[in-house]
Amino acid sequence: MRNDITGRLRTGCFVTVINYCSQKEINMIEFKNIRKSFGDKVVLDGVSHVMETGKANLIIGTSGSGKTVLQKCLVGLIEPDEGEIIYDGKSFTDMTEEDRKLLRQQIGMLFQGSALFDSMNVENNIKFPLDMFTKDSNSNKIKRVNEVLERVNLVGSNKKLPSEISGGMKKRVAIARAIVLNPKYLFCDEPNSGLDPQTSMLIDKLIYEITKEFNMTTIVNTHDMNSVMEIGDNILYLAKGKKEWTGNSKDIIFSDNQQLNEFIFASEFLQDAKNMRMLEAKGKVDGNGNMKK
Repeated sequence: MRNDITGRLRTGCFVTVINYCSQKEINMIEFKNIRKSFGDKVVLDGVSHVMETGKANLIIGTSGSGKTVLQKCLVGLIEPDEGEIIYDGKSFTDMTEEDRKLLRQQIGMLFQGSALFDSMNVENNIKFPLDMFTKDSNSNKIKRVNEVLERVNLVGSNKKLPSEISGGMKKRVAIARAIVLNPKYLFCDEPNSGLDPQTSMLIDKLIYEITKEFNMTTIVNTHDMNSVMEIGDNILYLAKGKKEWTGNSKDIIFSDNQQLNEFIFASEFLQDAKNMRMLEAKGKVDGNGNMKK
């Protein structure tokens, strides 16, 4: 079950009291036959898929494959030329602007460059959505800020400026801000961009944990193959604006899709890693990578 503040948001009030939703709540995102062109260039060509609740839904593909445009269509920053987008059984495509605004209050965004306000300290950056969308007391807002700071392991960082923290800490502050309103949906655009491999793994783990913990529908645009292999519950691979392949991180190992394999396992090292994973899955090697007799 997940915490629900949606009803309180509609009245402009934020409270920290927990109200539990029914376990039957779906919160999935479905899109059907999405098409988008810019002039003569077709960017999305009839893409359909379901983003599942409580899972890390990854959109992958080469640069120019349509990943970013698809994500912008899903949140309404770009209108598709054709097709339908559905949130929890309700057509986003047919919603009024007022209904879309209400829905967006249930969406958290994690931007590629973190997009923190340089002039605001960590506390005020995270509190910004609460100031914009709620009328709760400042003390309750600070309480909520401290709750999410604790969740991303940044207790005591309230008064630091973005210039005073590392890139990985900035990402965690951005995650805290994205979940401070307890969203049903979380959109992440290249969350590991600019991070070292170890920090990238920590960010992946954090996104994955909060997705499961709060039963969110999380959509991640990524080029990071570690992310694909580690947290890819539901993967959509786009190629030239079309849905080329879908599956999960385990399915990728055994996929015979040539375009997918050339994209995921582009280097000789990654090809060897795939072969080893296949042997492990088939029980032909032990946990140390040694062939079984």
